[in-house]
Amino acid sequence: MADMTPNETKVVRQIEYYFGDHNLPRDKFLKQQMQLDDGWVKVSTMLQFNRLKSLTTDSNVIIEALQKSKTGLLEISEDKTKIRRSSDKPIPELNEDYKDAMKNKSVYIKGFPLETTLDEILEWTNGKGQAENIQMRRNLQRQFKGSVFLVFETEDAAKAFLGRDDIKSFKDNELLVLSREAYHAKKAEDRKQHKADYKAKAKHNKDETQKQTEEKEMDLLLEEQTGCLLKFTGELDQVSREDFHTLFSGHGKIKWVDFTRGAKEGTLLFEGKAKEALDKATEAKGGTLQIKDNDVTWELLEGDVEKDVLKKMIQAQQESYTRTKGRGREKFGGRGRGGGRRGGRGRGGRDQNRSHYQGKKTKFDSDNEDDGPSSPKKRAREDTSADAPAAKAVKAENGS
Repeated sequence: MADMTPNETKVVRQIEYYFGDHNLPRDKFLKQQMQLDDGWVKVSTMLQFNRLKSLTTDSNVIIEALQKSKTGLLEISEDKTKIRRSSDKPIPELNEDYKDAMKNKSVYIKGFPLETTLDEILEWTNGKGQAENIQMRRNLQRQFKGSVFLVFETEDAAKAFLGRDDIKSFKDNELLVLSREAYHAKKAEDRKQHKADYKAKAKHNKDETQKQTEEKEMDLLLEEQTGCLLKFTGELDQVSREDFHTLFSGHGKIKWVDFTRGAKEGTLLFEGKAKEALDKATEAKGGTLQIKDNDVTWELLEGDVEKDVLKKMIQAQQESYTRTKGRGREKFGGRGRGGGRRGGRGRGGRDQNRSHYQGKKTKFDSDNEDDGPSSPKKRAREDTSADAPAAKAVKAENGS
């Protein structure tokens, strides 16, 4: 095509594209026209194609340009009014082999400015290898995405193009150039990464939502329990949790006893205000509130100290619930499994019978403690004594 004018070069390239291996197997209209006259198509019919019509509307220009082509793809009729694909070049069948061949002959290029035209890309490819087809990739709004597929006549031609050093940029824009196989591999990896990123983001958002919900529930719990904590300190070796229930019986209902047998301090959580319960019990005992004749220092917890202690209680119940839920253990205890911390000889140990964290509906319930080896009947008799709190019904985790 060296002796052609620039416009003749464009005309030949466009017509040979229409009759080329890439377009013709897919072009129903052109194949129908070819069947009408032994493969011949009128030049006037070709001028109905918009791309060709934008280059010329003169049949003579088309014929003269095709006569200069050296590809041998097209024949011209004697009267110079019709053209057809050469019988020496059969039309490929649109099958899997054809698709594989197209894939191996294709090159992916990304990085063109979005305003780039087809003519500019064609001009850029001049001297770099004869592309059989240039597919400008577009989005759903038919806007150019900045990437193209070049289809070459042979796989070797595509490989030769990929090996060039002058295909890495376009008007100072850096280009990504890949074989079609490498492009599909990259897309698969990108989709995999996108899916992983989406899952990670969804998990993060879920965790953040759950965290915020838990923080709000915690704030509500802390607000509900404000003023309900009473700390005690003293020599408490022989004291059990039941002794605290007995001491405050009739003065204030204890929801939770945070105490380990043998410890020198602990905390009581009341259903109402701790100060009111302490004042009533102290007044009832003549102004000095002891437990089993032991002196005890009582301290009302307030402010940040109160919040910290409450948080630890709630978290301890949550952890206890997590440990026991999957093992079929009863939620509020059974024989030998009293609520709160314990140092007794029940099978569950010190943490087995805490009531459990359940969002803002969390309840702190402290069952009586079995302080030594005794039968269920003996415990039942002890629990019905005048000074002991009423026994609670055991509620299993499954609601029975």
